[in-house]
Amino acid sequence: MLRREIPHHVREGRVIKLSRSRIAPAPLAGEPLTPLQPYQPWTTHMQPLCYWDDEPVALLLEREPEEAWIDGRQWMAELPTSWFSLLSTALQVGAWLENHRFCGRCGAPATKLEAEFAMHCHACGHRNYPRISPCIITLVTSGEAMLLARSPRFPPGRYSTLAGFIEPGESAEEAVHREVFEEVGVHVDQLRYHQSQAWPFPHSLMLGFFAEATTRRIRIDGVEISDAAWFSPRQLPSLPPPYSISRELIETHLARLG
Repeated sequence: MLRREIPHHVREGRVIKLSRSRIAPAPLAGEPLTPLQPYQPWTTHMQPLCYWDDEPVALLLEREPEEAWIDGRQWMAELPTSWFSLLSTALQVGAWLENHRFCGRCGAPATKLEAEFAMHCHACGHRNYPRISPCIITLVTSGEAMLLARSPRFPPGRYSTLAGFIEPGESAEEAVHREVFEEVGVHVDQLRYHQSQAWPFPHSLMLGFFAEATTRRIRIDGVEISDAAWFSPRQLPSLPPPYSISRELIETHLARLG
């Protein structure tokens, strides 16, 4: 449904209005909930984004959202999973446009290019592109049991898989071993890569792994993790939302158990 081609020669089409990870719903009476505004002329303030169902889509950044605007995570929860690629692209490109209006090398105003997602500085020649931050996310298992943890930021009762950013000079596999041990004090082996997911909060690329624990004693860090425990497939806590790769890892493990 999404075609990753920037419609930079197009002058009208659909629009997504975005402000600080909040997206405006389209004011279409009687229509299903959608983040796509009606077909309209594009202004120079809009960023051509992609094609959605062969219709050109542009992004419009607003400084202050209205009260009725919906958080990006809520959009993903309410719309079918097929919308994830469009919402993720809009949120990540929007965060980049908002945070890179000036050159990171010399501080001069940057100019948006048309044919690619790039900001160019005419003062020093530096060019920057949307930031993508690689992260690992890992379901640690011990036989059937799953090691799940909760962040202080989670809704009450929710537990998830372990995740963290890959550090400079570090491989994804090294990051799995380090993050799991730092957060819960458990050693792992038998790493298996599963799949990746763009995570637009604000610009992560999640690399999903399975890993088998070689130790079961849990020692939480008390900072990023407020609690962690081994859970049986027959007695699970509140889980991450279905659109997340964390939930995908959990559901894949449960499916393997039959």
